[in-house]
Amino acid sequence: MSGKNAQLNPFLKLALDIGPLLLFFFANARPALFLPLVGPMLPAGIVGGERGGIFVATAVFMAAVVIALAISYALTRHLPIMPLITAVIVLVFGSLTLLLHDELFIKLKPTIIYLLFGAVLLGGLVLGKSLLGTVFDSVFHLTEEGWRKLTLRWALFFFALAVLNEIIWRTQSTDFWVSFLFAALQFPLMSKYAVPEAEQQKSGL
Repeated sequence: MSGKNAQLNPFLKLALDIGPLLLFFFANARPALFLPLVGPMLPAGIVGGERGGIFVATAVFMAAVVIALAISYALTRHLPIMPLITAVIVLVFGSLTLLLHDELFIKLKPTIIYLLFGAVLLGGLVLGKSLLGTVFDSVFHLTEEGWRKLTLRWALFFFALAVLNEIIWRTQSTDFWVSFLFAALQFPLMSKYAVPEAEQQKSGL
């Protein structure tokens, strides 16, 4: 089997998908535990004050995303496009957050990712191509119409999350935003595996 077709163990893949995010939430809640590890990544004086947790969490998130990608590549010899794009956005906006001492940028990151994914999926449909079908066709077997409807639902869902993220971070505290982000990202993560299976049973819909 070529490296391009190598598949990760499902539990390992799940850990690589959600591990960096879980570390982000935990580091935001307990920044002192992670400060010795990411201290060299942080500009002087950024940790002090009530917003210190989000900056420590951002540094932890950036490091964890890079490590997860490195592990994935070492085991499969290829990088999935969506995690790679997500990692680039995390690194760019995370760096801006730390360098400018402004949590605005890390809060914008989910909005950018959701809009990007939604636009890519919708753009594929406009061009007559279901990108979800391209990615998951070897794993899940749906009719062409099933892939089209599933792709449209995911595109609209990503757009809705982008709008919701903007409303939450602009009107609520940082701690509330972190809690919202954790809850919001669990649904697409779990549905990533559950929805196609359900669609296989109802592919005529």
